[in-house]
Amino acid sequence: MTTRMTWPELCHSEQFKGLWVALDNCRYDQTTRQPVEGDVVDADSELSELCARMREKGRGSCAILFCDDEVLVESRRTRSSAVAERRGLSG
Repeated sequence: MTTRMTWPELCHSEQFKGLWVALDNCRYDQTTRQPVEGDVVDADSELSELCARMREKGRGSCAILFCDDEVLVESRRTRSSAVAERRGLSG
């Protein structure tokens, strides 16, 4: 299983909701240092089982996160959209 997904896609995905997910080749938010996108390499409801499989596969540098409906990190808005929102122009 290797699928490139963003963190919001993972959190809202029925396939991964409620699971621990291992991500490789991550792109990180520069402010929070949290993964915002990565290759999904494995997932499990049991953290210990997922970690054991990752060790067996030699994937010791994956980010492992729990997926639920709450999105921890979202992509940043552009400066123009933030200015428009402050002026009450966004819909």
